[in-house]
Amino acid sequence: MASANPYLNFAGNCMEAFDFYRSVFGGEYTTVSNTSDMPSDAATDVSHEASADGIMHISLPIGDSILMGSDVPPGGLGDPRQHVLRRA
Repeated sequence: MASANPYLNFAGNCMEAFDFYRSVFGGEYTTVSNTSDMPSDAATDVSHEASADGIMHISLPIGDSILMGSDVPPGGLGDPRQHVLRRA
């Protein structure tokens, strides 16, 4: 059986989204790393600053797949609303 391990980026609402995914698919998080867990000297470049309550990495196993995600630092990937998958 094929599996996929998608990595999703969010603009500050990663935990909210993953709480919803967990309510739909069930399971438990195998990893939850908050940006507040990062050492204070780890992000010296202003472009990498993130909010203290942001998610640095989260993973939720779903069957044979693992759904992963994080909050993107401000300006990290541009406007996340522009990163939309569309059906052809």
